[in-house]
Amino acid sequence: MRVAVTGASGFVGGAVCRAAAARGWEVLAYGRRPHADLGALPYTSWDLVHGEPPAERVDAVIHCAGSVTDWGPPREIWRANVTGTRNAMAAFPGARFVHVSTASVYDPFRPTVMATEDEAPVRRYVNAYGASKAAAENAVMGAAVVLRPHAIYGKGDTTLLPRLLRSIRAGRLLAVGSGATRLSLTSVDNLAQACLLGVTAPPGAYNVTDSHPVTLDAALRELLRERRLAVRPLYIGESAAMRMAALAEIISAFTRRPPRLTRYAVGHLAVERTLDITKAGELLGYVPAPTSFAGAALW
Repeated sequence: MRVAVTGASGFVGGAVCRAAAARGWEVLAYGRRPHADLGALPYTSWDLVHGEPPAERVDAVIHCAGSVTDWGPPREIWRANVTGTRNAMAAFPGARFVHVSTASVYDPFRPTVMATEDEAPVRRYVNAYGASKAAAENAVMGAAVVLRPHAIYGKGDTTLLPRLLRSIRAGRLLAVGSGATRLSLTSVDNLAQACLLGVTAPPGAYNVTDSHPVTLDAALRELLRERRLAVRPLYIGESAAMRMAALAEIISAFTRRPPRLTRYAVGHLAVERTLDITKAGELLGYVPAPTSFAGAALW
């Protein structure tokens, strides 16, 4: 199997490259950064929006590249997620295409309760990230395997874990909602497994999470314990958190600095966000491990 991986210099793309190489596949790694720490794997810097596409033939493409920010210039986010996806598919005509999307394509204005794949996309989103990822899905749906993870974590995480650690104040981890909120999380290892399975799966959308949902409080306490941090979660109610996030976004508009808390983030932590992964099990052969933060002290 000869496979191209986009976003290879990032968290998810790098994990997919290593998993594919471990299976004995020939991996061609592409990313926007000048260099990537992928050992002996061949790596090429490629700007998916403006750069010339590579002249390579592959059996499959696993498209992990894109903008994952919930706060930033909308035009840049749309270019990265929609134009970049279209260009990645066009660069390798005839290759099977696996597109890493997100659970943010589900309705952000109501709880997501064991959602099945037919519940997305929806008509409106709270930011450019959700809207652009839905548009990217529409651009490839029917010709690609589309994977929808939620809250990806694991070794090399550059988004979720750093944001949590920045929320620690005076021995407390500030969190929103209640600790009883149920969430589906996705370890990067489970996602990499799904990406490799997707190479030979029928086109369509698939939810990809850990084996079972967890509560927010249980997840946070395990993570803090594994990181050896003597910190306890302190929960802020959803309505108060939404007001704080709205104020932070207003201030950010003037300072040009990303807000510490966004309404998008509140919406993904304060209410249930769980996904049904039955379809992935039946059609991908996906058998995920349970949520675990074992070894998080080394992340």
